[in-house]
Amino acid sequence: MNLEFEIMIELTIDNKKVQVEEGTTILKAAREAGVEIPTLCHFELCDMGIENKPGGCRICVVEVEGRRNLAPSCMTEAQNGMVIHTHNIRVLNARTTVLKLIISDHPFDCLVCAKSGQCELQSLAIQFGIRSQPYEGEQSRYRKDTSPSIIRDVDKCIMCRRCEMMCNEVQTVGALSAVNRGFMSVVAPAFEMNLEDSPCTYCGQCVSVCPTGALTEVDHTNDIIRALSDPTKTVVVQTAPAVRAALGEEFGLPPGTLVTGKMVSALRELGFDYIFDTDFSADLTIMEEGTELLQRLQQYLAGDTEVRLPILTSCCPGWVNFFEHNFPDLLDVPSTAKSPQQMFGAIAKSYFAEKIGVNRKDMIVVSIMPCLAKKYECQRDEFKADGNPDVDYSISTRELAAFIKQANIDFLNLPDGNFDDPLGESSGAGVIFGNTGGVIEAACRTAYELYTGKTLEKVDFHALRGMEGIRSATVDFDGLQLNIGIAHGLGNARKLLNDVKAGKSQYHAIEIMACPGGCIGGGGQPYHHGNSEILSKRIAAIYTEDKRKVIRKSHENPSIIRLYEEYLGKPGSHKAHQLLHTEYFPKSNEVTIHLHG
Repeated sequence: MNLEFEIMIELTIDNKKVQVEEGTTILKAAREAGVEIPTLCHFELCDMGIENKPGGCRICVVEVEGRRNLAPSCMTEAQNGMVIHTHNIRVLNARTTVLKLIISDHPFDCLVCAKSGQCELQSLAIQFGIRSQPYEGEQSRYRKDTSPSIIRDVDKCIMCRRCEMMCNEVQTVGALSAVNRGFMSVVAPAFEMNLEDSPCTYCGQCVSVCPTGALTEVDHTNDIIRALSDPTKTVVVQTAPAVRAALGEEFGLPPGTLVTGKMVSALRELGFDYIFDTDFSADLTIMEEGTELLQRLQQYLAGDTEVRLPILTSCCPGWVNFFEHNFPDLLDVPSTAKSPQQMFGAIAKSYFAEKIGVNRKDMIVVSIMPCLAKKYECQRDEFKADGNPDVDYSISTRELAAFIKQANIDFLNLPDGNFDDPLGESSGAGVIFGNTGGVIEAACRTAYELYTGKTLEKVDFHALRGMEGIRSATVDFDGLQLNIGIAHGLGNARKLLNDVKAGKSQYHAIEIMACPGGCIGGGGQPYHHGNSEILSKRIAAIYTEDKRKVIRKSHENPSIIRLYEEYLGKPGSHKAHQLLHTEYFPKSNEVTIHLHG
């Protein structure tokens, strides 16, 4: 029998006796003791085993008695008996000097920077009282790169390489890496190509970990203001499930505070003509995706050896981009159902536009999303009718918060408003789409009843929940054992897809979300700075909203039932396929080089 014991060591940090497990870094030991050491390049998501510690910035240096040089605390292991000083004059002088050197090669445009107020470099400059630029000299200059979702302003890059870690180690996308050497070194796509020409999936996780304004989202707020001020346009807005669990953080509320009603009231104050819920189209997605799952299962049970299983969820555009780039030979495996964002746009500009007598070209559909890939998704050609997009603009949770503040709306004191009908009615199954495991749980609630003809009494599938990067569960469909796989984070998705490609997968269905924790950890959400406790609280809020719903199964949503009766016919019908389904296209990973002279 093997018994593993933790070996504990004792050290002194700022006159505090600290006991930690052997192998712990000084930085982690200090934080466990309540001593905060500033960092720039270090980043950690403890619950998911994500940690970046390149040791390049040297802001976290400390003095270890008996050691001649200062030590980077993020890379130096604590040793038994160490005596460490984290904030003496020698350390403070070194940190201030390093910080001034970093700032000397940084633009001084904080007034107009998208990250102003949330920039970690700016916060450190304030903390260390830096009010001037003592080291003047040549500053590096680099072209600005604007993709459909993300802006790279590399003049503001401090080479912390957090984005590189997230892109390569966590997401395994490989779109960003350090190029060039010395003063000309930057983090960029290979051969310094444009982000749009790289394998980038637009998941936005690089933006979420960037400590400065080097990586930000493309902001469509001004486009929306113009649309709202145009009397010839009917402007409709939809809000994704994960937004309501995080928006409050931008107004000082604790993580996990649900602000659904206040969000609706704020959108009404901003002047939107109709305020709807993406949860409605999440329910619609379940009707189409669940039907497709059952059709494939019935073919499989009938002995059809050509049926493509496992079926893969298709709600996440970052994930769709990923498999189009990396698994072009598996494009017939994912569900053909559009994402809830795109289903909503298609229904809003057809069914709803007809109901209110508005030409689709005079309707502007705006979506509030936790995701930056949604900006790219709504621009894809297959989601347009005669050049008119189903969704015109997608903005992030952060952009919505900034818009509300710009309009001087007292968010915290708003009354709770209600979504409009008919595209505002939803079930609890629709809201859990925001969490990892939520899409497949919602599908199981409906697929179980459609397959068995029996009522599902217990709708909470706890086996499908959790924060492990890859999870497995078996759900009993009254004798049919449905094997389900779940992954969040594209690196984990790659592992499951490699098994599918090799014919080793035993799953019937797999849910994949590109971002850690699912949509609640999306690249457009309020910055959580590596605090996985924040993600957990957002997840809990989503499940709370689910439990509060009177209806918790997608197929029982009265507005969904009415939509099929009045317009679509039945799930999987010809009209439903025209409006609610799509196809996928292989993306070339060949390098496209643009020379910039």
